[in-house]
Amino acid sequence: MRLGVIDVGSNTVHLLVVDAHAGAQPVPMASDKAVLRLMRYLTPEGAISGEGCAAVLSAVQHAADVASRHQVDDLLPFATSALRDATNGPELLATIERETGVALQVLSGEDEARLTFLAVRRWYGWSARDILLFDIGGGSLEIAAGANETPAVALSVPLGAGRTTVGFLHHDPPLAEEVAALRAHAADVLAEAVASFAGQPAPHHVVGSSKTIRSLAKLAGYTSDGFGSGERMLLSRAQLADWVPRLARIPADARPALPGITANRTFQIVAGGIVLQAAMAALKVDELEVSPWALREGIILRYLDRLG
Repeated sequence: MRLGVIDVGSNTVHLLVVDAHAGAQPVPMASDKAVLRLMRYLTPEGAISGEGCAAVLSAVQHAADVASRHQVDDLLPFATSALRDATNGPELLATIERETGVALQVLSGEDEARLTFLAVRRWYGWSARDILLFDIGGGSLEIAAGANETPAVALSVPLGAGRTTVGFLHHDPPLAEEVAALRAHAADVLAEAVASFAGQPAPHHVVGSSKTIRSLAKLAGYTSDGFGSGERMLLSRAQLADWVPRLARIPADARPALPGITANRTFQIVAGGIVLQAAMAALKVDELEVSPWALREGIILRYLDRLG
């Protein structure tokens, strides 16, 4: 069957079309992305502005039209922290459904963590044993850990790369005191969060799964042999500590000249690096490997499981 996944996140509205059936690896057939950076459109009251609402509506309609042209059998549309946390989120969701016919399922932060963990578990398999997962989105950071397909611990904290950029890094490039304030804030938030992981076994694999982490790994990480003919990408906390201060001194419009830094991530890559470094320090992680599967694949796998 052909499935279309519409992911309305804090940074993009992303359509992924796959051919899939239960028990098989989903095969990507098409992808379409609109870059929104919704955190730019938040009002002081926490609502998405009229301009932002119009941008979301247009992007969802476009994604639905592309999915229709690819003749998908079913559409799996969902939204994450940007619409979940916006004070006018329910009204915007109702408008999207009325105007486009797309009924977005709003995931909780814990749902995001659990579904991403499912995708990572399927990618790495049971031999990976205990996994610790980090996933940095635009609005939130998800952390999960466990030895099964459902993690023993799954949580979400408001440390997304877009949210923390808007909240702390007000200059381009950011001032040293802004970077220091974000580091301190991330450490404080994570100090409370990591208490949930007390008593969990030491992970056999530490995994990162997001575009932000993938970009940082392409910039500062390295590759080694993976399963089969593929390579795996790894990123150490020491490499982050070396590269993030350098990134913070470079203007956003110059960062895409660096490996792995795309134009649509350039404004929030510094905050993403600061948050990831803080998360790895809080959970005493020296190195992680990057998973090619993340939340969208988790949505597809859950759907196929229920179908079966």
